[in-house]
Amino acid sequence: MTSISPLLLATEGFSLNTNIFDTNIINLIIVIVVLVWFLKGFLGGILERRREAILADLKDAEERLLIASKALEEGQLELAQAQATAQKILSDGKKRAMAIREDSEMRTIQEMARIRQDAVANLSAETARVVELLRLETARFAVEKAIAALPGKLNASIQAKLIDRSIEALG
Repeated sequence: MTSISPLLLATEGFSLNTNIFDTNIINLIIVIVVLVWFLKGFLGGILERRREAILADLKDAEERLLIASKALEEGQLELAQAQATAQKILSDGKKRAMAIREDSEMRTIQEMARIRQDAVANLSAETARVVELLRLETARFAVEKAIAALPGKLNASIQAKLIDRSIEALG
């Protein structure tokens, strides 16, 4: 504490110097006014240009935001339309596939029925052909048997009667 006391004694207390020339208040006021006047134009211009640049950037950003918002809305609308179109194409494709499948099934059934009818017709024709062959074979066999049996059963008088009847039948 002893080192602070001599310092306080040397200054003789605290007081305000009101002498304008001694304190350079006029010089300070002049310097401050000149600085404010010169810096107002210089700093004010810089600040004004900066303010205008910031406002221009904000305006540009707002315009780009509006354009992007409109593009987003259009994109969402186009997406919705594309999804609706895709859904319609898918639905139409399913319907078409179902119609093709049903048509194919109907054609298969009809073809199977036609094949069955052809098989039945072929079977009937084959049956008739076999029956005709059997009838012809039976008739041929009967004629051969009759011809083989005739010589032993025909005598001269029976042969003469048979010839007379054949001549009468022709005449």
